[in-house]
Amino acid sequence: MTTKIIIVAILLCSIIIPFGGFLLSKKKEGGFKAALASNLFFFFGTVMVADVLLFSGNVHAAGEAAQVASSTEGWRYMAAALSTGLSCIGAGIAVASAASAALGALSEDSSIMGKALIFVALAESIALYGLLISFSILG
Repeated sequence: MTTKIIIVAILLCSIIIPFGGFLLSKKKEGGFKAALASNLFFFFGTVMVADVLLFSGNVHAAGEAAQVASSTEGWRYMAAALSTGLSCIGAGIAVASAASAALGALSEDSSIMGKALIFVALAESIALYGLLISFSILG
C-alpha cells in the first residue's frame, strides 16, 4: 500500500514541479518546451517504475492462471487509458489549429462557416475514435 502512495506522490510531483518551475520563471524563450520535455520524461519514467513495482510484484506465482489474468487485466487498462489520453491530446492539438484557422477565415468571409465547422468536427472526432478503441480494448 505504501508503494502505491509513494508512486502517486511521485507522479503528482513529476507533473507539478516542471510546470511550477515554468510558471515561476521569467517565461524566457523555450521555457515551455523545456518544461514539457522534463514533464514527459519524469511522468513516463515514473509510469515505467510503477509498472515494474506494481505489475511484476509476484514473480514466483507467474505460472498460475489467476496471476497471468490479473497481469493481462492491468495491461488492458493501461492500453485503454493510453489510447484515450493520447487521442485526446492529439485532438486538442488538431482542434486548436483548425479552430484558429477557421475563425480567421470566418472573419474574412462568413459564407464558409459550414466548411469551417466540418474541419473542426473532423479534428474533434479523433478523440471519439480513441474512446471507441478504448471501449473495444476493455471488451
